Amino acid sequence: MNHALIRSQMPTLVAGHVPRNARSFKFNIYDGTPQKTMLGFAADPNPFQGKVIAVTDDTIVVKVKPTQFAVVDRYLVTAVPAEGSKVEVIPYARRHFDGQRVGTPREKTEYLADGRPYTVKSVILGDATAELPVPQARCPELAELIQQLQKLPAPDGHRHISHLLVDANARDFSLVDPKPHDIIATPPAIRFTVETGKFSGQVTVSYDRGGDVYVVELHHGGESIERVDEVYFDDLGDTLERLIDDGSWRLIRVETLSGNARSVRH
Repeated sequence: MNHALIRSQMPTLVAGHVPRNARSFKFNIYDGTPQKTMLGFAADPNPFQGKVIAVTDDTIVVKVKPTQFAVVDRYLVTAVPAEGSKVEVIPYARRHFDGQRVGTPREKTEYLADGRPYTVKSVILGDATAELPVPQARCPELAELIQQLQKLPAPDGHRHISHLLVDANARDFSLVDPKPHDIIATPPAIRFTVETGKFSGQVTVSYDRGGDVYVVELHHGGESIERVDEVYFDDLGDTLERLIDDGSWRLIRVETLSGNARSVRH
């Protein structure tokens, strides 16, 4: 979206929707561009509700508060609401494998000396890691692979590879965790099932000790669909995106609470 053009158009688009005694108005743009906090950390926008005051060829303008508006990219929405409709807008947010948003306080049960339990809630600023739902690996190479999937960035720059897997509905994780001296005969690997518009089936990422590289394999119904050899650690994100990411995570959900809307095909 052309942000400069939007800024020039907004006074006209919101005219008649701002209180007469208001000296200014604010607006946020939702076009899939990653947002950052004042501390420089990546941020995920919260859902919001409001009234649609304008629908143009490129944008949907929603009045959220008397002097606050949202400009939503029309090409990313799941449905185009009619002017005057009340809507809920749900932008993309990175999530953990349990479905909770990144940044949600995590709860942990601790115990006092006498055995009484208590709950600790914690939030680590800037920590967006989505931990894979797998046990701790004993094989160092497998442990390193798990860390890379959790920490390395996805090609879009906003997500980690693990968020890419969350968005691909990855589940049923399993490990091939050999003893260190068996990693050539039994390559360390992580397997999981995904379901996207691009691929549905089992994905295996295994470590090739001979070349110090990874191998990514796709299987569906027991049949080999594709195999990619010689994947270096810094190519994992690009390879997995090409194989399983259908891009639907970018869509901005628009749910009409009152009024009319028409669905959009992407």
